[in-house]
Amino acid sequence: MDIFEKLVTERTPLGHYSNINAEGYFMFPKLEGQIQPRMHFKGREVLTWSLNNYLGLANHPEVRKADADAAAQWGLAYPMGARIMSGNTTEHEKFEKELAGFVGKESAMLLNYGYQGIMSIIDTVVDRKDVVVYDSESHACIIDGLRMHIGKRFVFPHNDIANLEKQLERAKKITDETGGGILVITEGVFGMSGDLGNIKDIVDLKKKFQFRLLIDDAHGFGTMGKTGAGAGEHFGVQDEVDLYFSTFAKSMASIGAFVAGNAKIIEYLRYSVRSQIFAKSLPMPLVIGGRKRLELLRTKPELKDNLWKIVNALQSGLREKGFNLGKTQSPVTPVLLGGTGLEAAHLVYDLRERFNIFCSAVIYPVVPKDVIMLRLIPTSVHSLEDVKETIAAFEAIHDKLKGGYYRKEGQPQMA
Repeated sequence: MDIFEKLVTERTPLGHYSNINAEGYFMFPKLEGQIQPRMHFKGREVLTWSLNNYLGLANHPEVRKADADAAAQWGLAYPMGARIMSGNTTEHEKFEKELAGFVGKESAMLLNYGYQGIMSIIDTVVDRKDVVVYDSESHACIIDGLRMHIGKRFVFPHNDIANLEKQLERAKKITDETGGGILVITEGVFGMSGDLGNIKDIVDLKKKFQFRLLIDDAHGFGTMGKTGAGAGEHFGVQDEVDLYFSTFAKSMASIGAFVAGNAKIIEYLRYSVRSQIFAKSLPMPLVIGGRKRLELLRTKPELKDNLWKIVNALQSGLREKGFNLGKTQSPVTPVLLGGTGLEAAHLVYDLRERFNIFCSAVIYPVVPKDVIMLRLIPTSVHSLEDVKETIAAFEAIHDKLKGGYYRKEGQPQMA
């Protein structure tokens, strides 16, 4: 078979939705206008809950000025080349030092992207003698990193500490023979369910087993902990997190990522992480803009305080109306409803067209069959009026769902 023929005849799970009705509406929708709670979708103003702009920094005037000034001064090309060759600057080094200090680690390393960054970190840290033990609901970037691992890997059911201990016992037997080590990987905040990784319980297992802990805290950085330093700070165990990783795509509203930890280990990564050695350095406007974002995160606690005011109002209000939000302990707000994929399509169409509410919908295989997850992301720049309007809309669509309304409707016209 021609390899291209296979690509056009065999559909992936998401590829099944690449038809004229879904594309541009449910898949690859276009939110237009300035990044804020109310944007435009297909010519209509919608209240959007789909942007990971937790602290409202995407359109913050100080951030916009820092980005614009840096772009005007440096352009997007400087510095040219990989950092190890010709792409290093004092600004990059200052940013790394500030990030390390903020999350309480000796050293930090900038990464161009979160997804490729953590994949390459996993590939760098472990070899064929080592065993990786990871949470079953780990993000796709972690799973893809593990696919490159040629040694053993064991998965434990989500946040199941008893099973994690069993997997560590299995891992120990293997590493006792190979002379390798054990790396445990979990997340600070799980981006779909919103619940937290059982980091404190995992850390407690270090008393019994020798392993290192890597935390992906993409959704926890800036939102969790007293200062916003993440889930480790929230649980009071940041010192026991051996490698702390986060992306800039969430609270920082930018591009890039970083990993922080022991200075000697970070130095090793600088000379070993292939996705950085063989890639152009992060452009100067992203570095200078990132430093401004981190400064605001550090010096304006009201950003996080207002985020949590909105989070608490939204989540308590939905729960009071009987909605199931699962086990979320973070700003991520999943609303779990019963219904088919077809009902989900009709429901989302109704939310957008009749109620002017834009949020992400998740169906099987991400969630079990006959479950519809509406995923809301509150931000610091939402208002209590936004919350009130959304809860009222959710009550209305829930009544229609229970009454079978979305089973009776014809196919939504999305063109």
